[in-house]
Amino acid sequence: MKLSVIVPAYNEEVTIAEVIHALLKQKVVKEIIVVDDASDDKTIKNAEKFKSGKVKIVKHEINRGKGAAIRIGLTKVTGDHVMIQDADLEYDPNDIEHMIKPVISGKSEVVYGSRFTGPRKNMFFWHMLGNRFLSLMVNILYNTTLSDMETCYKLMPTKLMKDLNLQENDFGIEPEITCKILKRNYFIYETPISYTGRTFEEGKKITWKDGIKALWLIFKYRF
Repeated sequence: MKLSVIVPAYNEEVTIAEVIHALLKQKVVKEIIVVDDASDDKTIKNAEKFKSGKVKIVKHEINRGKGAAIRIGLTKVTGDHVMIQDADLEYDPNDIEHMIKPVISGKSEVVYGSRFTGPRKNMFFWHMLGNRFLSLMVNILYNTTLSDMETCYKLMPTKLMKDLNLQENDFGIEPEITCKILKRNYFIYETPISYTGRTFEEGKKITWKDGIKALWLIFKYRF
């Protein structure tokens, strides 16, 4: 497997270098595409410190959102498989080795890392409840049993992700990916991952408004 990792980043100067360093330590990761979404801090400067040929950096001139960053990153991917890594270290790159096992063993083409079945730092209650509710809606409407449809850690063949024709520019990219995969009748294999959530003071960006939009998108892509 040649795995490419897209890292959307916006004002993550504190963690971006640690994320890249951790990804470079993963033997299966052959390519890291950092997409800076018009950060106004030192995110780009800290990312550019890495001289490895595995690290590619793409810059947005204006802030367009996580979805737009992922979509532009996808145009640069050369690996046969791709996954997404947030730049804030809520997700641990050391869990990637668990993510690839179901693919290598032939159990599934698509693997999600579930934050609700592995060890985790306390989440905000309302974020947890919102995630559970959105997963329930997906399970009802798409006849599946996912525990964490909103997870960042989604691994799949590059061709599949490109064929999804992704459109969302913001956090709506998460339900869009999940719903479009399920509509194509792919089975998603979930594996436990660790999770260390941030507070808003620490830089967390997703809000309840993104949850409302996610619910609307779940219905939109179903019908």
